Amino acid sequence: MPAPARGDACPGALRLHEAADGHLARVRIPGGLLQASQATALARAAEDLGDAHLDLTSRGNVQLRALPADAGQELAARLAEAALLPSPAHERIRNLVASPLSGLDDEGHADVTPLVPAVDAALLEDPATAALSGRFLFALDDGRGDTAALDADVTMLATPDGDLALTLPGVPGSLRLPPDQAPAAAHAAALLFLAAARASGTRAWRVAELPPGQALSTATLTELAAR
Repeated sequence: MPAPARGDACPGALRLHEAADGHLARVRIPGGLLQASQATALARAAEDLGDAHLDLTSRGNVQLRALPADAGQELAARLAEAALLPSPAHERIRNLVASPLSGLDDEGHADVTPLVPAVDAALLEDPATAALSGRFLFALDDGRGDTAALDADVTMLATPDGDLALTLPGVPGSLRLPPDQAPAAAHAAALLFLAAARASGTRAWRVAELPPGQALSTATLTELAAR
C-alpha cells in the first residue's frame, strides 16, 4: 500500500472537518468505554452545538455534525471538563479498539477491558506519539477474533495460556508477552513505526504504507522483545 502524498487531514475533536452539513468533529473514545456523565456531556454538546445527533464510527468513536465553524473552542472546553480530552496534542491518535463484549460473556480467553486505559495512558505520556496519524490503529482482542480482524497497526490478541500475542501487519509471527507489558509494548511499537516512517522519507500513516526498504519485520518483534 503506497503512502499518501498529502498530510494527514483526519478530523478530530480540535481539528474540525468541513462537510456538506457544516463542520464535523470526531471524538476518540478508546475501547469504546464511556462513563454515563461523559455520554451525557457528548449528547448535550450535540444538542447545543450541532444537529442533536451522535454518530458512531466503525472504530467506536463519536462524531458530532452540523457544527458551526467557530464551535471548536466551546467543544474543546466541554470535552476537557468531561475528561474526554486528556491531552490536546494526542487527541487524534487515541485510536484503540477492544473486544466489545470482553468480560461480559465466556467467548474470550481474558478480559482485555482493563488494559484499555493503561495502553491509552502509555501513549499519552510520551510527546513523541503525538506524531502518529489519526488513522494509526491499536487493537486489543480477547481471543474471539473480532478486533483482530480489523487490520490494526498493532494488534494484541489474548491467548489461552494467559499471554497476549502482539502482531504487526505483514510481519510473520508474533511476540508473546504478559498482559501487564501491553502498554509498554504498544508504546514501543508506535515509536518503531514512527522511526521507520521518518527513515523512509514518506508520509506513511500506517504500517502497511511503509515502503519495502523500511517495512517492519520479524527483527522489529525481536527489538520489541528486548525493550
